[in-house]
Amino acid sequence: MNQVQPLAIAGIYEVCIGVTDAVPQIQYWEQFGYRIGQIGELSASAAGELYGVRSKVRSVRLDHQDADHGLIRLMVWEKSTNDGLEMLSMKVKGNRWATTLTADLLNILNHAEDAQSANLPVKYTSPRWEVIYNKERKARPFIGAAVGVREMMLLQPLTRQVFFQRFNYALPNYGKIDENAFFKTSQITHMGMIIQDDSKETLLFYEEVLGLIRARDDVETTFESSLAGREIFDLHPGEKFVVTAFDDPRASKTDFAAARSGRLYILRFPSSIALGDRFNHANPGCLGMSLYTYRVSSIAEYFHRVKASNAQKITEIVPNEFGEPSFSFTAPDGYFWTLIESGSQ
Repeated sequence: MNQVQPLAIAGIYEVCIGVTDAVPQIQYWEQFGYRIGQIGELSASAAGELYGVRSKVRSVRLDHQDADHGLIRLMVWEKSTNDGLEMLSMKVKGNRWATTLTADLLNILNHAEDAQSANLPVKYTSPRWEVIYNKERKARPFIGAAVGVREMMLLQPLTRQVFFQRFNYALPNYGKIDENAFFKTSQITHMGMIIQDDSKETLLFYEEVLGLIRARDDVETTFESSLAGREIFDLHPGEKFVVTAFDDPRASKTDFAAARSGRLYILRFPSSIALGDRFNHANPGCLGMSLYTYRVSSIAEYFHRVKASNAQKITEIVPNEFGEPSFSFTAPDGYFWTLIESGSQ
């Protein structure tokens, strides 16, 4: 693939969640600041054309304040394919999750503990301290400011979430907290995927075909270096993964303060580690978090670019549930994507 100029693409637009009943999920996401936006549906044949699933689907798009990315789409399938990833380990190929900024991590932890005490299906990790930026900075406990985040994971049958709370630093374009929301959370700031590719060849697709920029690359997390990473991703002694973050073209490769939410985080595990393959449980038609979407300003140009790449199972451009021109494909790393036409970013 040849290097090309980036097209008009913003941060990841939606996390799509397969459900059997939208009402409980609407009530759940309202606590995080989301509200009902558009509602639409596709017939079984139309869903088959766009998503490869011959089942009628009714979808509800959930907005968050004035955000143009990091939204939720609840997809109510008449006939779902399977129960999805449920509460399976995060350490599998095909895994998808959503990360959100909060101003009140302890409130979320309190509810996670209450849910577990009530024997509800939930799994969570304790909030762990992590230094994300300027790791070489020398700490001065009880004298200087502690600069970093507390982060925790929360798994439920239909949702796979990571939450973080910042301390003593700010990123103006990376998450806008709704202070009126019960959990004081932003829109989804970044989404993640697990792959195995020692050559990094599959990463070129996101850079050269989709026109994203590598905001962070080859950031290593080991069992020994990160307690949060160890617990969230089930790392064993000696194991590691490497993170590459893709941002929309308005961000910067060198200035961390210019980071924008809507990022895609790809975690690469070395091929020497045995990982399960759950791609068939994280595609449209499955329950739970099963699809990410991007909006682009020239979908015809993106369609031709994706057709010329090594992506697979590329559909034609057809209207989605909301009447938006869209097409889907499977990226070289095995993940299913849908692109949506947008007049402007």
